[in-house]
Amino acid sequence: MVTFLIILLIIICVGISIFVLIQNPKGGGLVSGGGSTNMFGVQRTGDVLEKGTWAMMAAIVVISLTITTLSMGGTQKAGGNSAIQERLDKTPSPSPIGGAMQQPAPAPAPTGDSTKK
Repeated sequence: MVTFLIILLIIICVGISIFVLIQNPKGGGLVSGGGSTNMFGVQRTGDVLEKGTWAMMAAIVVISLTITTLSMGGTQKAGGNSAIQERLDKTPSPSPIGGAMQQPAPAPAPTGDSTKK
């Protein structure tokens, strides 16, 4: 079930990217200084694409929350730990201060007179 929802989510993400790329820019952005405005553009197509974009965004949110709910519910319903969690519990954890590692001995101080006369 979760795999199906993930595949559906990927398909919707590809669809929303196509919808966004097809749309006409309404604000103009940096091109607004050129003076070419589309006063008689097709408004119906823009409305359909905009509503489709909003619908796909809502579907992405709903499917993402559903996947999260199913994933969280699946681990809690099992009643026990997963195999990965059991392996993690069995492995010894290293000391946070590095007590197992040997510190190298400091270099001995020079004993002779190092100044030249």
